[in-house]
Amino acid sequence: MSAVFARTEIHPAIDRLADPRLFRDNAYVGGRWTRAGSGATFAVTDPASGITLAHVAGLDAAATVAAIDAAQGAFASWKALLPQERGAILQRWNDLILAAKDDLALLMVLEQGKPYAEAVGEIAYGASFVGYYAEEARRVSIESVASHLPGAAMSVSRVPVGVAGLVTPWNFPMAMLTRKAAAALAAGCTVVAHPSAETPLSALALAELAERAGFPAGVFNVVTGDAATIVGEMCADNRVRAMSFTGSTEIGRLIAAQSAPTVKRLVMELGGHAPLIVFADADLDRAVAIAIDAKFATSGQDCLAANRIYVERSVYAEFSRRFAEKAASLVVGNGLDEASEIGPLMHERAVAKIEAQVQDATARGARLLTGGARHGAGHLFYQPTVLADVSDSATIMREETFGPVAALTPFDSEDEVVARANDSEYGLVAYVVTKDGARAARLAGALDYGMVAVNRVKITGAPVPFGGVKQSGLGREGSRHGLEAFTDIKYVCADLA
Repeated sequence: MSAVFARTEIHPAIDRLADPRLFRDNAYVGGRWTRAGSGATFAVTDPASGITLAHVAGLDAAATVAAIDAAQGAFASWKALLPQERGAILQRWNDLILAAKDDLALLMVLEQGKPYAEAVGEIAYGASFVGYYAEEARRVSIESVASHLPGAAMSVSRVPVGVAGLVTPWNFPMAMLTRKAAAALAAGCTVVAHPSAETPLSALALAELAERAGFPAGVFNVVTGDAATIVGEMCADNRVRAMSFTGSTEIGRLIAAQSAPTVKRLVMELGGHAPLIVFADADLDRAVAIAIDAKFATSGQDCLAANRIYVERSVYAEFSRRFAEKAASLVVGNGLDEASEIGPLMHERAVAKIEAQVQDATARGARLLTGGARHGAGHLFYQPTVLADVSDSATIMREETFGPVAALTPFDSEDEVVARANDSEYGLVAYVVTKDGARAARLAGALDYGMVAVNRVKITGAPVPFGGVKQSGLGREGSRHGLEAFTDIKYVCADLA
């Protein structure tokens, strides 16, 4: 068991942890902390400072099989528990997460870079799924069916699918795991989770708290290491009956293809390219505030981020001026600084991508209103950037940005902007800002997106189904639908004679 890392460089903020045992470098398999496998490790680095935080166990294919063995071995007894017994363990996990919120937020800032206030918010958001599914576990019910056959009684129930593979991203390293795991565990599934190699520390801290909450050995496993090796093994193993993935559409397609031979249940939250539409009747100050929040939360590294901002032409110039002024005033810095509103990007690839998008947009005639370069806070920091008059042919209008760059463009009519907004392979979320209730209702129906936010940014939460259409995903997370995704329907017909 490893509670404290052996490393040559210690991040000065680590001493702020009230509970050092939450700081883990080993994988968690079958109720044990392990480095079993190839013996390889990988570095986890603070994107703000470049300091290496830890060298985490890099498990291989054989160790992944061992985790699946453990989950399969624990499945029968876990699903046999009464729903309220599973719910009680989930509730203890929820309580422990909330009690450790300060330490969990600190770990998240160190490995992911987001501002501390956002990290605290993510802890509360992530815990809400655990608390919600602790209660929802007992509501997986049996329904009776009016028999169409003489002398027969019929019932329909939901049963857990089995072992669930969970693959989570680096931008929300805690909440994406709890949203998936809590639903699967409440349904009666056991789980093998693979967190992003950029941000495994949050998942390992959750495993420590899960152990304290009383999850039996093998019910909750966290396998760290190379994604292609670990996820490939999970997809190929017939005992893994469901795969839940949050990440890019490109990787989602690969997981779907690799899961096809074993015909797994797939739940996927993939890429987004959200339009935000501002009509002339909107309160401009309110519209700017909504657009700033929708664009720059998590430094723009969010699948829900507003990538394309369409503004009705009569207010376009004034909106652009106010929006650019507000963007320019955002404070860029280390997430541990209370004043910071924009943290670093996750890695050099992310910075290079948005640099290329800005260059492409300006080459196609876009005007740079503010920003447009790396920030002096550090190599992975980028200035909040606003581009105006962005052509629909620009890369930024077709591909997800995942950075603090906003693309503005005018429109002239409702039909026009709906057509432009829908002209995308993605369909996760769309934002509409208008005072006209009838127009809001029309757009809610016309926009080809799984979720539509009207005059607000925050719309997600444990009780609502989160997910998109087209190539933004399959299935839903959150709500009863998120739990049912980890169940099969079983029909029983019994003779009464």
